[in-house]
Amino acid sequence: MKTKNLALIVIGVLILFLGGCGCTGYNSMNGLRQQTNEAWANVENQYKRRSDLIGNLVNTVKGAADFEQTTLTQVIAARASATQIKVDPNNLTPEKLKEFQAAQGQLSQALGRLMVVSEQYPQLRATENFTGLQVELSNTENKIATERSRYNEAVKLFNTKISNFPNVIFAGMFGFKERGFFEATAVEKEVPRVDFSKPSTK
Repeated sequence: MKTKNLALIVIGVLILFLGGCGCTGYNSMNGLRQQTNEAWANVENQYKRRSDLIGNLVNTVKGAADFEQTTLTQVIAARASATQIKVDPNNLTPEKLKEFQAAQGQLSQALGRLMVVSEQYPQLRATENFTGLQVELSNTENKIATERSRYNEAVKLFNTKISNFPNVIFAGMFGFKERGFFEATAVEKEVPRVDFSKPSTK
């Protein structure tokens, strides 16, 4: 009888312990998930701003006489493709993030080519609207890099939390899944280096 009572007490203690760990772990993991979601929203906002600026840049370039249409068309197509990729903040899997990043990388590459081609049009580079957009794009690219770094830091904390014991026991049960990181892709590494803030003086 004493053995039975002792077993019940041990089981009860274990249940209370696991329940306490589960509640504490859930609250901690949920807090980090919210931080990650907020960091992702900031990333999306900067990419949205860049997309809007590129749209304005395209409209400005269209006004340039005899501007190379192939390059312009590529930017328009890449921008349309990038804006179609929607990522649910609650489903930031490595695969989804790679898809989003690949589309944004293609747009960066097309934009880089556009800026290189624009060097051949001094009348375009001399317009205040064009040079203003160059500066805004440069600032936005810097903000994107900053927000991506902050997002990666938030994801690192989140992924570590859900993989540590005892949280790893409850993570899957509560729907906490590993999230993806931003990484420098091959496309991004090949993007022509253009300093938007310093228009050519040619």
